[in-house]
Amino acid sequence: MTEVFFYILEDEAADATAQFACRLTEKAHGEGHRVFIHAADAAQAAALDELLWRFRQGSFVPHATADALEPDDDITPVIIGAGEPPAGFDDVLINIGGEVGGFFSRFARHNEIVGPQAMAAARRQYRFFKDRGYQLTTHKIAAR
Repeated sequence: MTEVFFYILEDEAADATAQFACRLTEKAHGEGHRVFIHAADAAQAAALDELLWRFRQGSFVPHATADALEPDDDITPVIIGAGEPPAGFDDVLINIGGEVGGFFSRFARHNEIVGPQAMAAARRQYRFFKDRGYQLTTHKIAAR
């Protein structure tokens, strides 16, 4: 069954969610996981694509956006997209874009990153997962 993690950010900076998504992605990639980052739309996916290249000096997270992924690419470890994840991605899901539909359950680990402005939606999502018996873990992340 999918493990569900909520990361509650105390940082109110406009880019706090994206910055934390980059850090979490870097960690997961470093541990050998394949990661799908779910964005709200193509603009958010493009912004995160750009940020992953420069968010921390010395960091390298090989990635692509879902719309730029070649059909036979089975080596890119991190994909960013606003829709259904490509085939082969069922390890780590990082959600920064709201509703993930039914596809979250195909992942071993589902991560919800929640900024201060998204607490009401996060509470609804938490109840959704809890009511269905998912194992939930919450981490409060202090502002940097």
